[in-house]
Amino acid sequence: MSAPFEERSGVVPCGTPWGRWYQTLEEVFIEVRVPPGTRARDVRCSLRSRHISLAVCGQELLQGKLFDSTVTDEGTWTLEDRQMIRIVLMKTNRDAGNCWTSLLENEYAADPWVQDQMQRKLTLERFQRENPGFDFSGAEISGNYSKGGPDFSSL
Repeated sequence: MSAPFEERSGVVPCGTPWGRWYQTLEEVFIEVRVPPGTRARDVRCSLRSRHISLAVCGQELLQGKLFDSTVTDEGTWTLEDRQMIRIVLMKTNRDAGNCWTSLLENEYAADPWVQDQMQRKLTLERFQRENPGFDFSGAEISGNYSKGGPDFSSL
């Protein structure tokens, strides 16, 4: 169990015209394909608590109000292999019940099946945190797992 939960369990991505996004309990990851050979100086990225904008070579690729709030000072972006920009946003609300249904308020929504898989994964990640001696990365979950699943903290 030395690898982080998301590495053992995989990710549940939501495809978009420009790339994909996915989430964990604490973070939202955005991967944007850019033209090969893109340089960091070609990138303009603004990350605020509830707003994001990304432009490459003057062309806006992503812009709008985020689905939920993030910690502004902890948002980062990197250019990888000069062909992909990875943005990492730290969620303000970090519980399994805070499963983003879309990246932006009215754009890039996960389809119902992907949304279901995202919620299942966040619920398992929550169980993993609450029970560090067990490995839930390959577990199946059924029943009521929406909004983070049942609360066993009072038992």
